[in-house]
Amino acid sequence: MYEQASHALLNEILHDLNREIGKYRLRHFYTRLGANFYAIHSLFRLLYGERDDFKRQMVRLVETLALRYIERSPQLRKSDLARERHYNWFLDQKWVGMALYCDRFADDIRGLMANLPYLQELGINLLHVMSILDCPPDNNDGGYAVRDFKRIDPRLGTVGDVQELAACLQKRNMLLVQDVVVNHTSEEHEWAVRARRGEKTYQDYFYIFPDRQIPDSYEESMPEVFHQTAPGNFTWNEEMGKWVMTVFNTYQWDLNYHNPQVLIEMIDIMLFWANKGVDILRLDAVAFLWKKIGSSCQNEREAHLLLQLMKDCCQVTAPGVLFIAEAIVAPAEIAKYFGEDAINAKECEIAYNATFMSLLWDAVATKNARLLTRGVGNLPSKLERATWLNYIRCHDDIGLGFDDNDARLSGYDPLQHRRFLVDYFTGRFPGSPARGLPFGDDIESGDARISGALASLAGLEAALETGDEPLVDEAINVILLLHGMILSFGGIPLLYYGDAIGTLNSLEYLEDPSKANDARWINRSRFDWQKAARRYHSGTVEQRIFTALKKLIGLRKQTAAFADFDNRQLLAVDNPHLFVFSRTDPCNPRSRVLVVANFNGKAQPLALDRLRAAGFFQGSMMRDLCSGYRVEAVNDTLLVPPFLFYWLVD
Repeated sequence: MYEQASHALLNEILHDLNREIGKYRLRHFYTRLGANFYAIHSLFRLLYGERDDFKRQMVRLVETLALRYIERSPQLRKSDLARERHYNWFLDQKWVGMALYCDRFADDIRGLMANLPYLQELGINLLHVMSILDCPPDNNDGGYAVRDFKRIDPRLGTVGDVQELAACLQKRNMLLVQDVVVNHTSEEHEWAVRARRGEKTYQDYFYIFPDRQIPDSYEESMPEVFHQTAPGNFTWNEEMGKWVMTVFNTYQWDLNYHNPQVLIEMIDIMLFWANKGVDILRLDAVAFLWKKIGSSCQNEREAHLLLQLMKDCCQVTAPGVLFIAEAIVAPAEIAKYFGEDAINAKECEIAYNATFMSLLWDAVATKNARLLTRGVGNLPSKLERATWLNYIRCHDDIGLGFDDNDARLSGYDPLQHRRFLVDYFTGRFPGSPARGLPFGDDIESGDARISGALASLAGLEAALETGDEPLVDEAINVILLLHGMILSFGGIPLLYYGDAIGTLNSLEYLEDPSKANDARWINRSRFDWQKAARRYHSGTVEQRIFTALKKLIGLRKQTAAFADFDNRQLLAVDNPHLFVFSRTDPCNPRSRVLVVANFNGKAQPLALDRLRAAGFFQGSMMRDLCSGYRVEAVNDTLLVPPFLFYWLVD
């Protein structure tokens, strides 16, 4: 869009740019800058327009974008152009991801490269590598208290190793995802160190106050994230003699985006990693970016403006790079991180589907799909050119973030139901086979989040301990059922390392004082390569899970209906134990897949009258993609086995 004032300013900025920049041929850069500058200028003005140094900061921003573009390799620029032409490339059903800790999976980055064949064997082609930036050895929040955003933990490798990893993945048609922790730094980061020394420039990078007056004003409306281990939102720093905002942990200092220098620094960091070959940037804790007295300091309008600005800037310099929003927030807020009232994602192209994850676990515990069906039906719509990241487990805890009203309409008291789920997954509920731990439990309300490995939460650990083979079978079926849902729902499925071989809870973290108080480490064990080798031994738990998942992933990639083009339809059925939806091939509406999942321990009947009206089961049977066999209806009813699912086609 052309707007006279913004483009007059752009001409002034281009005139004032570093003269060295003019030596380079920047045709594509200037084209993209011109196309995006009105939005960049408008957003920057909304955030920082009252500052006396507004123009100087704008010049600095554009200079940063230009210098990073100059640095961008010809190969990456070529990739940018290809992805601009095929802008829906990430909506394809061929993408299947895995999140893993580099050190826990393969010791270091070179070890990770050596073990890529394992991932490819399973069918993984999108790799989220966690915890590789330089962090303090102890107080690091699992790798999310970063000491240097442009340095790799020397125990894991170098920046050059990341570039080599990215090139290696590119040759294998795999994508690299890397974190950028945008909300905070470690207290050992250079900016924090210089702030402690009294340098005002760097004290302005954080929320730092001489007394409790302003912190107390914030605290009136700010909730606590980790009320057990890190109560409050401010920490007294003796060296400065001042209070600093520390929302997550005392050693993580929140960045102050009221200061445009912070924004420009973080954009520079994003582009730094984009230029090392990273395909997707996972932006950590984006809901917390803007702090405002009198608010919860989460999901603020300005946080969305910041993300839009980050996206526009990235579109200028590295348009082939995508953003993932790590916003584990209420269902009504999640979709806003795509960007509202648009077709293209104005903020992040991908967002964690935390609501779907919590609803799946609810169905496992209740043995019915009432809340799952209702919650999915009320999920906010995503943008046309955006997608969900669907997952069962990750490195973090399980938050029970379903909508309270959905719970009530499903027949549950929200608070009591959450207490039941916590009890169920921690094994306190009678008859529960789950072996999880509570995390961040609130003694007064009884509410908590849940930690634990997928296999242990699904009952496999308890079944193996008792040697009960039918219960082992049941647990494996639950594991495969959950994966079947994320592989077919619509979006990018993200597996967690170890889940494909049935990795159980690990208590080794209790031996490390820096980790012993954080139950999330129960699901961050070292990958057991001897256990992985058993995937080749017929009849083992590892072989049964791995082989089945490999097959499902292969089927997903072959099934065009599983691409994500708003081609999912939730289907109402009379049986509350069943979760049923259809997927339609976006290029061939006559080609559809009917997904039918039974979350109950008994076989469940599915009446076909409504499905016939929707065009399914026009004959007496359909074929299940998973088994390859025909599924026959008897007396106009399909009987779905316990804890199993079908992908049905004509």
